[in-house]
Amino acid sequence: METMRGLAGQYLQTLSTLLTQIAETQAERMDAACTILAEEIGRGKLVYAWGTGGHDNRSAEELLWRAGGLAAFAVILDPGLSLMHGATKATKIERMPGYAKSVLDYYRVGKDDVLLLVNSYGVNVLTIDAVHDCRARGARVIAVTSFEFPESVAPDHPARHPSKENLHEIADLAIDSFVPAGDAVVDVPGFPYKVAGISTLLNVYILNALVCGTVQKLAQAGIDPPVWVSANAPGGDAWNKRLLEQYLPRVRHL
Repeated sequence: METMRGLAGQYLQTLSTLLTQIAETQAERMDAACTILAEEIGRGKLVYAWGTGGHDNRSAEELLWRAGGLAAFAVILDPGLSLMHGATKATKIERMPGYAKSVLDYYRVGKDDVLLLVNSYGVNVLTIDAVHDCRARGARVIAVTSFEFPESVAPDHPARHPSKENLHEIADLAIDSFVPAGDAVVDVPGFPYKVAGISTLLNVYILNALVCGTVQKLAQAGIDPPVWVSANAPGGDAWNKRLLEQYLPRVRHL
């Protein structure tokens, strides 16, 4: 009988393997993304971030008001995708044509902006619409998504965009999160389906790696990186007050 330690170990081993794959194969893509992000922030611009799925939304939220994170991330937190407002409703919205435009309009994503788009599966209507709409308004898209997962989604699956396009193929730059087909990764003896989804942890690793690389590039360019300090750490409130004066009027959810 598989012990709990054995199942947890299976999850840990899979996570470790996938994180290593990302680190070893996506370094060049992540460095290119960091260059773009640092250039935007260095010019005093915001970088928009949006997770176009229920749990992807929570991955993007990692970038907002985060100790050690960048104040220049304007995270899009549309309530329609929040699980607290209804998980099944969020799934329906992911498949709703035209919804992406209304959200991007509301957050005023425009020409020459950059959107960091997080979607583990890379096929849904909202995600593909977001890329098309960004292109139409002259904004660039950096995607964090699985290159493998879309191959497991049939062309006629109801989640798919009518174009049948995959996010990693149409974004300006895409970083492979290596989320496997089905997302869940642990085999439990006697149960036919895998359990324990892994996409959120993979996404958050990539996002924090991008923060690290972006801060490094800003510092190397002689630019003071706008990094939050924990509000619970000594001096945190005083440090953050300076950043809030600059970003509170500009970042909608601060």
